[in-house]
Amino acid sequence: MQRNYERYLGPVFKRARINRSKSEQLKAAARGDNLQMLKTVDYEAVQNEDEIITVPPEFNGKDYVTFLLCIDAEIEHGLMLQYLYAAYSLGGPQVPANYQDKVRSWQEIILGIAKEEMGHFISVQNVLKLIGAPLHFERQDYPWDTPFYPFPFKLEKLTLDSLAKYVYAEAPESWLENDLDEEVKEIKARVLAQTPHPHSVGALFEVLLNYIKDPAIIPDEAFQADTYPQQAKFDEWGRGYDKGRRGNAQHGSPEGSPDVLVMPLASRDDAYSALSEIAEQGEATNLENDQLSHFWRFLILYREMKAVLQETGNNWSPSRNVATNPAIAAETEDPNSSPSEGQNADEEIDYITNPDAKNWAHLFNIRYRLLLNFLSHSFVLDNGYNNANNVSARGMIINSTFGEMYNLRAISTVLVGLPLGTVAGKFAAPPFLTPYTLTLPMGEHNRWRLHKDLIEASATMIETLLATTDERHHRYLYSLKEADYQLLKLIDEVIEAAV
Repeated sequence: MQRNYERYLGPVFKRARINRSKSEQLKAAARGDNLQMLKTVDYEAVQNEDEIITVPPEFNGKDYVTFLLCIDAEIEHGLMLQYLYAAYSLGGPQVPANYQDKVRSWQEIILGIAKEEMGHFISVQNVLKLIGAPLHFERQDYPWDTPFYPFPFKLEKLTLDSLAKYVYAEAPESWLENDLDEEVKEIKARVLAQTPHPHSVGALFEVLLNYIKDPAIIPDEAFQADTYPQQAKFDEWGRGYDKGRRGNAQHGSPEGSPDVLVMPLASRDDAYSALSEIAEQGEATNLENDQLSHFWRFLILYREMKAVLQETGNNWSPSRNVATNPAIAAETEDPNSSPSEGQNADEEIDYITNPDAKNWAHLFNIRYRLLLNFLSHSFVLDNGYNNANNVSARGMIINSTFGEMYNLRAISTVLVGLPLGTVAGKFAAPPFLTPYTLTLPMGEHNRWRLHKDLIEASATMIETLLATTDERHHRYLYSLKEADYQLLKLIDEVIEAAV
């Protein structure tokens, strides 16, 4: 999101200010044990302020809802990647043998939350599709900091400090405002030491939900039920992920973990319910909900990690010493280059210079772009209209997306075991490079040709790696090569039918 969009977030910041003002009045009354003061809290003034929260200039109601949904999509995407990265960092030979299962269970918890963030990301696309708005697959990139993101996007290993940020980002306002709780103060202190202006996302959801339910803001005719066949559905994307079951060999995801939310929508009420459930699964706005929110699971993990490290004297790390904000080093540097306006030149970036790790990182970036393109493509396909002979184009795209999820994890596992470069003891990690574009071309045959282009680029990197990397990785590379060969045959069949 561009920096000059900050002025468009006035309604969200105003909602946050109102919530803080209301909370401060209640806390002041509670501190004084003053029932009379509680009775005189100026709720009417707060309500009047609610009534004057208006859509900013340069928007109508539907367009502003679209803008807020795009912010939410970027937040969900960014959190998902940061959680994945933290999970991939866990483990390694430095973990004592008697704690390895515990660390693997922590990894399962975070991977489970990341999968749910993927569900949120997809469900937000469903809302955009429902109201006839452009889909939004972009995300914040480092080293940028844009107002109202929970914290600046940063790929880093899991520590108590990074975990504190995740707790804060997902925390309900009522928890953050409990200044008498020592644990709250400790976590807030850790976050403020890293990020001067952290945010939780509650105010964003509050404004978004108020707007989307209001026919004066977004009219009934904006909700297009005929988009339902092209939307993502739980049967396609969430099957096997209910109650945190898939990928839970160590039973790290606790009992009560919720389903991955992928909700197709046909009405205003559906959209409101979907966004409400996303907010609830993240923040636990209803603290009595028996399903464990992201906030509660991160808080439990924080408590466990802190206790384990204290009882062992803090003399080991559950995470490998992986790169922070990894980037592939350029072959040649431009001596006249300088950071663009808005970038922080002193932001930590670890460059991957080890040739083997660079090749794996190149392969990772190609497959990450393929995943996003497949996902985007699925929203213009339905279950029958786009079939070619015996090939279901939608089914093939969805299966291919799941395949890329596996590929990203497999390649990440290789990367975190490879040296970063010349820095002793530091390891490479997945760079998650933001693609130069996530816009699919016009025309169905051109979309399939784009997938072919990326598979062919991947094939070049696979051949390079087969000639240079350690033989223990060859089995995976040959499997990937064969899977791509079979996929290319199906794509050629679809292209032939589409032309």
